[in-house]
Amino acid sequence: MPGTFELYKDAGGEFRFRFNASNGQTILSSEGYKQRSNAENGINSVKKNAAEDARYEPKETNDGRFMFNLKASNGQVVGSSRIYKTASERDQGISMTKSDAPGAETDDLT
Repeated sequence: MPGTFELYKDAGGEFRFRFNASNGQTILSSEGYKQRSNAENGINSVKKNAAEDARYEPKETNDGRFMFNLKASNGQVVGSSRIYKTASERDQGISMTKSDAPGAETDDLT
């Protein structure tokens, strides 16, 4: 079963999305968008770029934890991962995004 994107409005009225892997874990979240169509474009960008290794930017936080960014072909970040305790957990998050995001459906929570 593929993962799921959730499209929602935050407390400030901006549109955002999060990607939940097939195990239900939230892996990736977006920035806020003023327009719904921009958030929908972000979801499509994640689906398009998720399978490509070169689109992932693995990072270590200042406090020694781990996360990643997923970038579009133009280098713009389209989603940032949750924070992981280990590099191995982060790499598993990347793996799950690669396999689950391209075919994921979108739940509209707006």
